[in-house]
Amino acid sequence: MNKLTVGVLTALAGAVLLFSLLLPRLSGGDDGGAGTVSAQPQTAPQQNDRRLAVRAVVMEPQTFENRISSTGTVVADESVTLQAEVSGRVTSINFTEGELVNAGNLLVKINDADLQAELRRAQYRRNLAEIREQRMASLLERNATSQQEYDTALNELMVIQAEIDLINARIAQTEIRAPFDGIIGLRAISPGSYITPQTYITELQKVNRVKVDFSVPERFSGMVVQGQAFRFNRQGSENTYDGEVYAIQPRVEPDTRTLRLRGVAENTDNVLLPGAFVEVDLALRAIDRALMAPSEAIIPEMGGQSVYVYRNGKAERRQVEIGVRTDRRVHITEGLAQGDTLLTTGMLQLRPGMDVRIAEIRSSAQQ
Repeated sequence: MNKLTVGVLTALAGAVLLFSLLLPRLSGGDDGGAGTVSAQPQTAPQQNDRRLAVRAVVMEPQTFENRISSTGTVVADESVTLQAEVSGRVTSINFTEGELVNAGNLLVKINDADLQAELRRAQYRRNLAEIREQRMASLLERNATSQQEYDTALNELMVIQAEIDLINARIAQTEIRAPFDGIIGLRAISPGSYITPQTYITELQKVNRVKVDFSVPERFSGMVVQGQAFRFNRQGSENTYDGEVYAIQPRVEPDTRTLRLRGVAENTDNVLLPGAFVEVDLALRAIDRALMAPSEAIIPEMGGQSVYVYRNGKAERRQVEIGVRTDRRVHITEGLAQGDTLLTTGMLQLRPGMDVRIAEIRSSAQQ
C-alpha cells in the first residue's frame, strides 16, 4: 500500500468521524438537543428543592385487636402412672396396649391366695359369732343372761367383721384398676413378673379433652382472664384448634418474668397427643378507635417517646404516650389526634421546624 492510498483512507475515516459528531446537532434542529432537555422540567424543581423528602401516614382510628404469639405444650386432661400398692407376683394382665379402658376396669391382678385364705377363715368365725350374738340376744329378752354377756358377744362379732373389712382392703390392693376413662399406654411387665410399689407398669391418659400450658409476658398479666379464647396449631399439621383459658397461675415466674396459663380444648379425634409442641395465638381485649402508628415513627428518648408530625410545611415534634406494641405498630394513647399527618421516615435528619416535603402519604388504617 503506497502513501497515496494511506492518505485517502485516513481522509475518509476523518470525514466519517466528523459526520457522526455533527449528526445529533443537525437532527435536533432549533431545539438544540431536545432529547436530553425534555427530562429537565421534571427533575429540575426537585433538584432545586432543598426540603427533606419524607413519607407520612394520616392518623385514622381503627379497631385494634391485640394478639400475643406464644408456644406451649399439650397436657393430658388426666394422666397417671400405674404402679402397685403392694409387692407380689402378677397373675393376670387384663388390657391391650393402646386401647380405651373405662373407669373401674381391672387392669392387673397380683397373687392374693394367702389373703383369700385369711378371708375365708374370718368369714367362718363371723358366722359363729353371729349365731352366738343371736342366741345371747334371745336369752337377754327372757332375762336369762346379763347385758354384759350380750355386749361381749356383740363386740366379738364386730371385731371379726372389722378383720374381714381389713382383709378385703388388702385384697383390693392386689387389684390395679383404671381410675378414669382413658387410653392405656405400653406395658412394662408380663404375667408372672414380681412387682413392687416402685415398679413402673404403664400409663393411663385421658385425652378426649386436653390442656394447653403456655406463658405470656408479665406486662400482659392484667389483660388475661379466665374464659378467654385462643387458637393454636401443632407442628406437622395445618389444622387450627380452638381453646379457652381456664386457669391462671397466681404468680409471675421470677426467672422468665412470664405468667403461666392453662387452657382446655376438645380432642374428640385424639390427634392432639400429650407432650406435643404447639404455637398459641391469644387475642387480648379489642381497642375501639385506636390510633396505630408505625413503630419506625416512634423516637425513644429520656422519660418517654416522641414523634414528628407535618404541620404547615414543617416538621413538628410531639411527645406521645404509647400503649400496646406489636412487631410493626404502636398504640398511641396520647399526643396524636385523628387527621394528624405523622412522618415515618428521615428520623435521623429531622429537626423541629425543619422544612419538609411529603413524597408519599397513606392512611394509618392501611398499614
